[in-house]
Amino acid sequence: MNTSASFYDFSLKNIKGEAVDFSQFKGKKVLLVNVASRCGYTPQYEGLQQLSEKYSEKLVILGFPANNFGAQEPGTNAEIAEFCTSNYGVSFPMFEKISVKGFDKHPLYRWLSDSKLNGWNDQEPNWNFCKYLVDEEGKLIKFYPSSVKPLSDELIQAIEG
Repeated sequence: MNTSASFYDFSLKNIKGEAVDFSQFKGKKVLLVNVASRCGYTPQYEGLQQLSEKYSEKLVILGFPANNFGAQEPGTNAEIAEFCTSNYGVSFPMFEKISVKGFDKHPLYRWLSDSKLNGWNDQEPNWNFCKYLVDEEGKLIKFYPSSVKPLSDELIQAIEG
């Protein structure tokens, strides 16, 4: 991928294996989260779902299951989908399991964590439930570590701002 690639150039398969073109998210803020089912931060699914419902007019949340940290996402895509819906009622878009760091890092996460590609940020996820906020024009505007809860004031202010 070259530096001219934009957030809207990406297309990934959702958790059901269907292609999702990111250009459909133009005009909304997008919160990208690397998620896992067996993590201390897993209850953040609840807050993410609440954010998704409350700000559906201006925000899209995208969940990316990853097994990069402590093998805390060992499941198949089908198992992950079942876990998220049955335990947390997740209705925001979930994607197939990818790698978010290391030699096999998915190109989307290369873009999110390489300042040469996104313009400013070199921070890659350092645990599950790290969050990246993209603005309505597809520019990466903020990175939040796992400890920042979905319903935190700083995240809500960035969404509303």
